[in-house]
Amino acid sequence: MEYVVTIHPNSRDWQTLLAQDIPVIDVRAPVEFAQGALPAAINLPLMNDTERAAVGTCYKQKGQQAALALGHHLVNHALREERLNAWREACLRYPHGYLCCARGGLRSQIVQQWLSEAGIAYPRVEGGYKQLRQAAIQATETLSHLPMVLVGGFTGSGKTQLVNAQPLGVDLEGLAHHRGSSFGRTLSPQLSQASFENALAATLLRKHLTWHDHAHAFWVLEDEGQTIGANHLPQVVREQMSKAPIAVVEEPLARRLERLRNDYFIDMQREFCQAYGDASGWQAYREYLHHGLFAIRRRLGLERYATLAGRQRVACDQQQQRGDTDGHFAWLVPLLESYYDPMYRYQLEKKAAKVCFRGDYQSVADWLDAVRNGEITGW
Repeated sequence: MEYVVTIHPNSRDWQTLLAQDIPVIDVRAPVEFAQGALPAAINLPLMNDTERAAVGTCYKQKGQQAALALGHHLVNHALREERLNAWREACLRYPHGYLCCARGGLRSQIVQQWLSEAGIAYPRVEGGYKQLRQAAIQATETLSHLPMVLVGGFTGSGKTQLVNAQPLGVDLEGLAHHRGSSFGRTLSPQLSQASFENALAATLLRKHLTWHDHAHAFWVLEDEGQTIGANHLPQVVREQMSKAPIAVVEEPLARRLERLRNDYFIDMQREFCQAYGDASGWQAYREYLHHGLFAIRRRLGLERYATLAGRQRVACDQQQQRGDTDGHFAWLVPLLESYYDPMYRYQLEKKAAKVCFRGDYQSVADWLDAVRNGEITGW
């Protein structure tokens, strides 16, 4: 059969591959892929982890030719055809994509050759994942030095929503798959550190390339700590954030509670049930809320923790039985007033000299628009 695949003309334009989320068929072993990959990559390995380990041992003991022979022996006949079919389908699904291995060497060359024999001409990334990783690091290093404004405010102020509404807004929590607090876990597992950094670089590149008014270009990020769940911010990003001005969103408690109701009680419960089914979903949702409170029990004090945990259990029962989420405010309001709000207030006081604007959600959004349009300067 004759196959036609449209290919990109330049396999050395690593930053374009990152910025445009061009699909990459990554033929490295799953363990390598888990350690670091591109946002648009799919893992269809030439060898699984066991096969790769055996070939690696053979290479060290007997050299390249023996390792190649073993690799061809392990991935042969039916297994080779099975993997070739998967690569063929991926190539036809992503005609503008690339093959990629660790350094653009033997593994991607072998897969490229097998595809060619099957009638598919498909390019590979020169330099492989190693070069793409270096391009990501360099992009973050360069683009982090653009002007930057941080958005701060108490929990539930709508900071993430506000950041996402900005043309050059970078949702660090979204990239990390974590909201940054003890209740921050999402249903999507966190990425490895390298994959998180690659996703950040791709976002910076994509947004920068599509924003043409560079005279008024500035990043908008949420005022985060050094870590978001298990991921930590690259040092250059942390350094620039430490010097950036802060616009503080000051929302009434009632408005904050409604956002938190939607985000943590309505949306999270629905997502758990959609992912795991009704019975298991409710159980996972209860465990999620319990774990968020349990993680900070010593900071709350064990007596206060026990009181709030009891109220949380009652609220979950009411929500499951009647669909009523109001009961959650019995534990959430004191948690905000006695723990989260004082903690953030203390952190913000240490940054008071960097606060450049305060206002409610809409006022901060209007201020950011005015800065971007050049109507406000000197911030």
